[in-house]
Amino acid sequence: MSPAPEQGARAVVGAVLCVLATWASLLALTGLVAGSRWVAVACVSVLVVAAAAALTRAATRRWWAPTAVGGAVALVGLVLRYGAPPGRPQFLPDLDAVGRAWATARQGVVVVNESFVPMPDVRPGEMLLVVGALAVYLLLDAAVLALRFPAVGGLPLLALWIPAIVLGFPAGAAPMFWTAAAYLALLAYGAAPLHAQAGRTQRIGTAATAAVALAGTSMIAGPPLMDAPGWASVALPTFGDGPVGPLELSDDLDLRESLGTRSAQVVLTYRVSDPSRPTDPATDDAAAEDTGAATADPSATPTAAPTPAVDARLVGPLRAFTMSTFDGRLWERTDNEALEVWDPASLLASDPNLLGTSPDPAAGTLAQVDLVVGALRERRLPVSTFPRTLAVDGQWGYDALRDEVVGQRSTGDGLTYSMLVQVPRLTAEDLEATGVGTPTDAEQYTALPATEHAEEIAALTAELTADADNPYEQALDLQTWLRSAANFTYDTRVPPARSTDAVWDFLEDRRGYCVQFATAMAMMARTLEIPSRIGVGFLPGERTQDDTYVVTGRLAHAWPELYFDGLGWVRFEPTPASQSGPPPVWADPFTGISAPGSIPDEIGANQPGSLPSAAATAPSGALPTAVEEQSPWAAAAITTGLVLLVAGAALVVLLLVRRRRRRVMTPEDAWTALRRELARADVRWSDATSPRGVVRQVERSIGVRAGGELDGSAREALDRLARVVEQTRYAPSPADHSPEELDTWVHEIGDGVRAALARDGARTPATTA
Repeated sequence: MSPAPEQGARAVVGAVLCVLATWASLLALTGLVAGSRWVAVACVSVLVVAAAAALTRAATRRWWAPTAVGGAVALVGLVLRYGAPPGRPQFLPDLDAVGRAWATARQGVVVVNESFVPMPDVRPGEMLLVVGALAVYLLLDAAVLALRFPAVGGLPLLALWIPAIVLGFPAGAAPMFWTAAAYLALLAYGAAPLHAQAGRTQRIGTAATAAVALAGTSMIAGPPLMDAPGWASVALPTFGDGPVGPLELSDDLDLRESLGTRSAQVVLTYRVSDPSRPTDPATDDAAAEDTGAATADPSATPTAAPTPAVDARLVGPLRAFTMSTFDGRLWERTDNEALEVWDPASLLASDPNLLGTSPDPAAGTLAQVDLVVGALRERRLPVSTFPRTLAVDGQWGYDALRDEVVGQRSTGDGLTYSMLVQVPRLTAEDLEATGVGTPTDAEQYTALPATEHAEEIAALTAELTADADNPYEQALDLQTWLRSAANFTYDTRVPPARSTDAVWDFLEDRRGYCVQFATAMAMMARTLEIPSRIGVGFLPGERTQDDTYVVTGRLAHAWPELYFDGLGWVRFEPTPASQSGPPPVWADPFTGISAPGSIPDEIGANQPGSLPSAAATAPSGALPTAVEEQSPWAAAAITTGLVLLVAGAALVVLLLVRRRRRRVMTPEDAWTALRRELARADVRWSDATSPRGVVRQVERSIGVRAGGELDGSAREALDRLARVVEQTRYAPSPADHSPEELDTWVHEIGDGVRAALARDGARTPATTA
């Protein structure tokens, strides 16, 4: 017996609720896709299809007709919009339009496979999102109005939420609230009687009581559930308390916890000025004219290097505190009780030769910095990493060991302080000419955690710095390797731990955020006996029209500092340039940088612009405005697959099968495919492992995890492939092998490894949250 569909005014109400629920669920994708055009197009498309389905439902009582007509309207609309010839509209679909629409969809798959979060709001990607939205609405409409089973409607709505949850880019509380409210409204709609006036008050009271009971139960049951083992592995932010309320930097930095959503509150505003610049406007103009005349005269002989512009680029990041104790996963901090009172006219510096001296224009460029604290609650005052004087009201002490200014109370909104920063003219030649120094309490800055991969990290460091002639060149080699986009990707999401060594996991995964980049360089430097620590603070901020720099919580950042003899702690920048800008001039292997700041030259000293955010991730290298937090993302195809699961499961399966069965052509292709295949079974090796070493490592992994061994045919295939790869790499005339043979070996090894693990009841090693 066919179901009786909804009719009349009740059907109209149900259709409206379905539209609203679909719109609310679309908001779940706002954290994955940039821009807002796609949202508007998807919402309008849903509304048009909903109207077509509603008109069909008013004209017929066949339960399947509205869904069929709505699907047809959706298909025609997609072809007309995305299959139209360039530059002119299409009013009637034809085969050419279908072909162009199909090509656009295929291009969309390429876009999502090659993009980073957030995916750009381009036409091919928009098409896939609109297809997913229409599919979700049609399924929801069929469940609620045709089959009259609203509870099932939660499944297509959930399909739009799964990508954000899986990839770790949730849209926030508001989209979740509106989606949940719309779904509850659909449930209430389905529970309401078809013909009812009697008992209305009782039903309203029952619904209200149930809602209050549900909210109360959630509040009571929430904390115990969060303490359950399954929830204990959820990574929470460590840099701040979220987008609402004041921010406090965390004293303990866990490499296995994502940065999460950091605060958008303004934590600092400041202005930078040149103390040597004349204050008299007439004198200032005359000086500018003299400078311009000297520049215009080609016969003029320069007597000195150009003076760098005094701005935030020169001053660099503002450091709140440093950390030196690392246990393989967690940075921990201990406070120093021996605080000193300082002279506001004398320099505070990590270099003992400068500590307590007066600012000297001959020793560096002087910059006056006047700061105002906003939504920052921090006991350590953010100051320049360079030597600086400091004038601040309140009870503050100076920690000379860590070069920190510590207060008895936290900073408050409106607190003002000023610095006269002495920016040294430090160059690569200065660092090459000196060796590592010995800081006070040096043991804590060279100590290495006793982790299971400590030897591998030391060996990798030695390999990377083999050609370096001095500690500076070693540090530069490490920084260059970590900053390379060919080696690493910036990403705030943290993959599950595979060992007790978080640094090794990061070096294997090749993706992470600033704390992981900074920690990796610091620990690798310690294997070379270079004292190191990490600094935690803020990138310079966004420049406004009135030359004020604005720092938000999203600019929280971490970087490594290395100790050199006679120079003190020197900052390096291993985090990719798209997040932190160029490295300091003394650590920049490239030429063409004229100022010792760390901010990109694209932002002119005299033009308002935004400085890079530690959380921004524009893959193209363009500097964002530090207003939206972005991070690079891999596996964007997962998002597309989940969104299109409802609308085009067959297409997704076809794409996955084609990718999985892509044939290999050379032994190196086969080796790469095998590495990717075994990684799915959590069997991995580093780039430095030889083919024969891989054979032993695979056998050892199976033995440790399963207590068994690889069966004969799979082991034989692994030995053959390893020998072939060795011959390809080292033999003068390696033997030829057909792609079919190589492909067979890869799949035989992969099947054998999975079978060995499954047969012996292997378990993936437990990970620590």
